[in-house]
Amino acid sequence: MADTGASPLPAAPPARSPLFSAEQFVWLTARVLEQRLFAYHFLRGAPDAVEAALDAYRNEDGGYGHALEPDLRGPVSQPLHTAHALRVLDAVGRCGGQRVERVCRYLTSVSTADGALPAVHPSQRGYPAAPFVPVVDDPPSDLLATGPVVGLLHRNEVWHAWLFRATDFCWQAVENLEKSHPYEVQAAVAFLDCVPDRPRAQAAADRLGRLVREQRLVALDPDRLDACPVAPGYAPGEHHFPHDFAKSPASLARAWFTDEEMARSLDHLAAGQQPDGGWPVRRRRWAPVPALEARPMVTIEALRTLRAYGRFVG
Repeated sequence: MADTGASPLPAAPPARSPLFSAEQFVWLTARVLEQRLFAYHFLRGAPDAVEAALDAYRNEDGGYGHALEPDLRGPVSQPLHTAHALRVLDAVGRCGGQRVERVCRYLTSVSTADGALPAVHPSQRGYPAAPFVPVVDDPPSDLLATGPVVGLLHRNEVWHAWLFRATDFCWQAVENLEKSHPYEVQAAVAFLDCVPDRPRAQAAADRLGRLVREQRLVALDPDRLDACPVAPGYAPGEHHFPHDFAKSPASLARAWFTDEEMARSLDHLAAGQQPDGGWPVRRRRWAPVPALEARPMVTIEALRTLRAYGRFVG
């Protein structure tokens, strides 16, 4: 072939995988903690680096603050921040030892009269907070705050005096649920998936699954969301899907849904990745920075859920 003098055409760029796109999104937008969590889960990063980043949010009282949970701003320790910290420690296999002993002392100090946790401690007063987490002077015990904490401590075989009454509270709250909402159900599942009494947990989960379907708390057909109600007080379009309740095949909530329902849910989750590589925050936006900080968290959770169900290897 004759040489025309023209430069050769560049090779077509390789197709970008969802994981690669998410990685670019995380490096572009995430806090150091979420960057290191992403590296731990998907790039063989070290757990020590995650712990070091998490330490920036720890307070002298053993709890965590400094907007670790983005919807609560300010430096003070809060149960929701501390629950978030325990999820991080659990994810990297470090939920134990003196660090968690200090956490349990903090939990004891902020517990209500029945030994459980309020959603927001009154020390939040004076600092910005999302309007859907109001600050009151004498907050009641809350399953949403207590269930995931108790579940994680049981999962990691942490034994502390605080756990006894808190566990009793969770059992009573879960087994007496009549009218609920998706986030409360997720907290109940986080408790039931880890509590040691497995026959009792299975029975409670079976009942809870029937409640979820009867009260239409789950969107089973992502193509017909207009026919599925959103829970009162939730943002428009803040639906919850099977994968939101059963984050892995090992969850008790997986039995609530057929294989077809779960496949549709996971297809919908995978399709939710945005052009910038991240997943959207579905809950109500109340300020720009909390929404920005939450997106990398939601993105990591989406990727972990998809991987748990074998949708990709990474």
